[in-house]
Amino acid sequence: MAVFSVLLSLAAPALMFLLLLLVIAFLGYCLYIKYIHMKYDHIPGPPRDSFFFGQSATLVKMMENDGNVHEKFLEWAEKYGPVYRLNVLHYVAVCTYCPETTKEILMSPKYPKEKLAYEKLFNLFGQRERERGRHTAKSHGLDMNPGWLHLGHGAYMITCSATEAPQLPPRGTSWKGSNHVLGVSSCLCMFVLDTFQVAFGVDLDLLNNSSPFPKAIETCLRGMVYYVRDMFFEFKPKNRAYVNKVREAARLLRTTGAKWISERKTAIQNGDEVPKDILTQIIKSASQEESMTEEDEEFMLDNFVTFFIAGQETTANKLGFCIMELGRHPEILEKARKEVDDVIGMKRDISYDDLGELVYLSQVLKETLRIYPTAPGTARDVAEDMVIDGIHIPGGFSAVFSSYVCGRLDRFFKDPLKFDPDRFHPDAPKPYYCYYPFALGPRSCLGQNFAQMEAKVVMAKLLQRFDFTLVPGQTFDILDAGTLRPKSGVVCILSHRDYKD
Repeated sequence: MAVFSVLLSLAAPALMFLLLLLVIAFLGYCLYIKYIHMKYDHIPGPPRDSFFFGQSATLVKMMENDGNVHEKFLEWAEKYGPVYRLNVLHYVAVCTYCPETTKEILMSPKYPKEKLAYEKLFNLFGQRERERGRHTAKSHGLDMNPGWLHLGHGAYMITCSATEAPQLPPRGTSWKGSNHVLGVSSCLCMFVLDTFQVAFGVDLDLLNNSSPFPKAIETCLRGMVYYVRDMFFEFKPKNRAYVNKVREAARLLRTTGAKWISERKTAIQNGDEVPKDILTQIIKSASQEESMTEEDEEFMLDNFVTFFIAGQETTANKLGFCIMELGRHPEILEKARKEVDDVIGMKRDISYDDLGELVYLSQVLKETLRIYPTAPGTARDVAEDMVIDGIHIPGGFSAVFSSYVCGRLDRFFKDPLKFDPDRFHPDAPKPYYCYYPFALGPRSCLGQNFAQMEAKVVMAKLLQRFDFTLVPGQTFDILDAGTLRPKSGVVCILSHRDYKD
């Protein structure tokens, strides 16, 4: 006891000094947050829920209740105008819906993607998950955005080969012409994943419903939402099991992707015949580098995972929303179907020229993304001072852009909630930097051309082959799961059309 007392008496001053340092550091941080508030509080914005966490409590609560946080962003835009401020700790986000600012920032390569959020996407709960290079300032000489994705015929050839194999309903179900009640959204997720396994030349064993891939993708996407929007999510004991589940899902996607890449590289090096698909193109683009570092190899894998996950999810949801709106507007459905019948008829194969003639279907898909941008927003870090809509914004903030909000503001689109494909008629005025469902500029979506081509081919084939009507009584709400998806699942009565292809 005497020894313990001596040790305690010796340690007490050190503990008191450490405690004093912690108190001073805490007070210093509080003063810094107050300084940030004073620096940016001239910008309009909603009241903070708390001194430290700003408006984040409102958003986290909406997320926990399966709410759509983008509706809150829209509400704030309508209340506070085209520029408003959000706070969390010492971070400041400036949400802006000014077309000139959108053009200035998104079209410039000097504004990197917002570091706080995208670093979390890159390392999902500490597990490396997806592509970093297009999220932040590019430090690699290796550009994994293959040029063929921007060439119409290249994307077209891969899209058509990919969409020949899958079926709707997906493989593993069978029905013969009679009406079937079907949750289209879940089927489309499997359908598009099926096209992706063809486009990447891999086997996910979807036929036997034994593949862990669909669930892993869903788990990763949902985990991203919690990780980005709730900074304390992983530190709450009740979430520990879920966090581990997300890490395992991310690990599965990367290890499986690494295995596929390794097998394909070996086949290429051995001179074996390999498919001319996305995976081959990614590897060949990488092989053009003079030397490949270990980080370059990881970067190639990042791009693979990004393309595979993000492309599958967003395309499936886009198609789900499109079918939902066509079901709600029979006159638009009939017009789109007539165009498909006139251009394609009963042909099995859709030519590249055929796609170019499906003008109204393109309008339908563009209007779908206006109201339902499946990847609804993006953000950039801005280091220097800016003036936005007459308001001086000190440098050191994140500029947040929401295609969801812009698409639903009547200052940009008259009667914005009305589904009207004629907004995108070739002779209609083009939206001026208020429509960007794939973002804009050098850090826009990696596979947007492929995604648009794929959606057009799939919708054309669905309209050619099936009749569908929405089951009454379902909601048309949006589920905000990081990407946006139809909450009801788009339940339809589906049947083959009278003729057979």
